[in-house]
Amino acid sequence: MTEKIKVLIPEQDVNKRIADLAAQISKDYEGKSIHLICVLKGGVFFMCELAKRITVPVSLDFMSVSSYGNGTVSSGAVRIVKDLDEPLEGKDVLIAEDIVDSGNTLHYLVEILYKRNPASIKICTLLDKPDRRTADVKVDYTGFNIPDEFVVGYGLDYAQKYRTLPFIGVVEFGQD
Repeated sequence: MTEKIKVLIPEQDVNKRIADLAAQISKDYEGKSIHLICVLKGGVFFMCELAKRITVPVSLDFMSVSSYGNGTVSSGAVRIVKDLDEPLEGKDVLIAEDIVDSGNTLHYLVEILYKRNPASIKICTLLDKPDRRTADVKVDYTGFNIPDEFVVGYGLDYAQKYRTLPFIGVVEFGQD
């Protein structure tokens, strides 16, 4: 089977939207600090670009959860692969996600993180597929709402490929 990538969101549009999100977040958190949590691996590209544009103090931490494996559809079973290094008590937490699809992973993650007594938790995602939502998740900052297609680039992968594309693309599968 062959794979072809069709551009869905060009690089310049992604960069402009991240700058806009950072400006809004900086305004909303004025006078505060943000503890930015990156959901690895896909979220790291987005989080780095977002963090360097936020003007209030930012601390960073990383967490890895998995529900996809090497497939294109969430398995529904969420597992923590790497937990946070820092405590969350009293911190204003902003979770940086590459994409929110069913919402199951984030629902599970937010539930776990609230038990660690942060001052607040908000979610920022580069991409959102609201039509696929099966879990009750409130996304506070959204880069782009996208159709129900399998996307790659800007950290998003298909079987560990295409993460480094500087744009958001759709994987199209063809016969060899």
